[in-house]
Amino acid sequence: MQVSSLNEVKIYSLSCGKSLPEWLSDRKKRALQKKDVDVRRRIELIQDFEMPTVCTTIKVSKDGQYILATVLTFEILSDDYSKIVFLHNDRYIEFHSQSGFYYKTRIPKFGRDFSYHYPSCDLYFVGASSEVYRLNLEQGRYLNPLQTDAAENNVCDINSVHGLFATGTIEGRVECWDPRMRNRVGVLDCALRSVTADSEINSLPTISALKFNGALTMAVGTSTGQVLLYDLRSDKPLLVKDHQYGLPIKSVHFQDSLDVILSADSRIIKMWNKNSGKIFTSLEPEHDLNDVCLYPNSGMLLTANETPKMGIYYIPVLGPAPRWCSFLDNLTEELEENPESTVYDDYKFVTKKDLENLGLTHLIGSPFLRAYMHGFFMDIRLYHKVKLMVNPFAYEEYRKDKIRQKIEETRAQRVQLKKLPKVNKELALKLIEEEEEKQKSAWKKKVKSLPNILTDDRFKVMFENPDFQVDEESEEFRLLNPLVSKISEKRKKKLRLLEEQELREKEEEEELEGKASDAESSESSDDEKGWVEEVRKQRRLLQQEEKVKRQQQLKEDQQTVLKPQFYEIKAGEEFRSFKDSATKQKLMNKTLEDRLKLEAKNGTLNVSDTTVGSKQLTFTLKRSEQQKKQQEAEKLHRQERKKLRRSAGHLRCRPRRGRPFH
Repeated sequence: MQVSSLNEVKIYSLSCGKSLPEWLSDRKKRALQKKDVDVRRRIELIQDFEMPTVCTTIKVSKDGQYILATVLTFEILSDDYSKIVFLHNDRYIEFHSQSGFYYKTRIPKFGRDFSYHYPSCDLYFVGASSEVYRLNLEQGRYLNPLQTDAAENNVCDINSVHGLFATGTIEGRVECWDPRMRNRVGVLDCALRSVTADSEINSLPTISALKFNGALTMAVGTSTGQVLLYDLRSDKPLLVKDHQYGLPIKSVHFQDSLDVILSADSRIIKMWNKNSGKIFTSLEPEHDLNDVCLYPNSGMLLTANETPKMGIYYIPVLGPAPRWCSFLDNLTEELEENPESTVYDDYKFVTKKDLENLGLTHLIGSPFLRAYMHGFFMDIRLYHKVKLMVNPFAYEEYRKDKIRQKIEETRAQRVQLKKLPKVNKELALKLIEEEEEKQKSAWKKKVKSLPNILTDDRFKVMFENPDFQVDEESEEFRLLNPLVSKISEKRKKKLRLLEEQELREKEEEEELEGKASDAESSESSDDEKGWVEEVRKQRRLLQQEEKVKRQQQLKEDQQTVLKPQFYEIKAGEEFRSFKDSATKQKLMNKTLEDRLKLEAKNGTLNVSDTTVGSKQLTFTLKRSEQQKKQQEAEKLHRQERKKLRRSAGHLRCRPRRGRPFH
């Protein structure tokens, strides 16, 4: 039995815990049972509670006497197991009675889910179709289907209070129908409402789970891991809970006594308050989940996993134990919390990555490794021996880590130094001093202090990115801050003290002694005359520096020897001048409006108005010199041919004599 606790809620796993591998011999099993207390205290609540294959659906009869688990979707129509309907993957529907198989029929399209409407004895089937098929069990015939606006439907449910039928579509909507009128009464767009500011959605959310509770409450699960709680009188959800795994919600259940909702995906079961949305507790099973069932009127939870063995969990806070296992209430009070261990006495569980680190991948398939789940079991003595050979200094590293942890613990008890950023340290120190002065004045005057730039995320880049480093040698800084030199000297001195203190702490692995000297009191600022003199002094220094720079530049220009540059002309082109390229470059720098005006002036562009009030632009493409020469040659050729052309008037045919042909 494994016990876990979250938010002071204990969950007892009655199907997990320390189990024995199947490949162990009987002798080894008996030896483990003798010396292992956990193995002796194993509780097998239901013997052979497993399926030949993986089951996908698990349910409990209304009377609480029978647990049914199948690989198909099914519905229990009676209080016990005497009337059951199964929906097969090949469109067949099977009816079973207490004696066994009773009748089989088929629906037009592949089904995915169905619900039973008790007042009218109608079965509603949804699946890979836009229609909802209705089968009346009293008349024994199909009724006219309900036509939805969806391409396909995934899940459905019927409210047990007023009989409202709801179906979840692949477009992320929920359509509600009144069975009495066979008309749609409302549509909820859950896909749009499920997207929040913190959620990351890569695809369109579809509806994967649907459950009614009472007359006005409905929970909807999406394929992207969100659960929406609705009041049927509003199209906006009351709560939106995200599982944070991005996996489809498999099942949703209500626990009315504690106002708790249980929602499960393939990895985790979350239990949260339906009024506040606060997490009550959560459960992460050992294997992936397919379905979850809450035992009626008790605190027992049943799960169908991706293994033949099914899970049984007992949560005393949710309710008492069922009558057939009422001894659990007394037993759980005596049990101590013993977390499940993956290491047996003589075996060590290792993954494939562990084998690669140890260099033992060549042993896969040999008797030294036993495949189990996602890894292997190996002899613990072999594991320690190989680990010592691979890393002989493991003990030294362990010892150093322990020493480092002790040093960190002692450091935490010291007076914490001011941590300054790597960029703009002087500015940060100035802001810290101003903040301390503001806090003192605010404490005296009881005034609310304003937020500091150092703690504001909008300005954190200024103290992280070196591109934002303040250049104190720039002209703007020296002219706008003429008195900053005197103040900055004191601040630099304080910075040096802080940096030396931090460096001394890193180099020495022992506690610092002594106290940091208090900063000297800031002197009063200079008067206006001193400020003007400082500005003039800085300006004269800048002018001298600029003069020295110009002299150095002039000297470099005189020493520079200009070398001729040669350009290659393409074949078929003639060199005219650099003026054309300069003119072309100047033209490209102009705006589109200026270029259009220039082209209209040169005659290469013609703008005219059409009859419908729009503008028509006609461009005349520029011809190259080669094209112009070719056109001139063609024109001369046509003129020469025209001069040499002779008249052909004498070749006219004479009319024939005789009677005309009719």
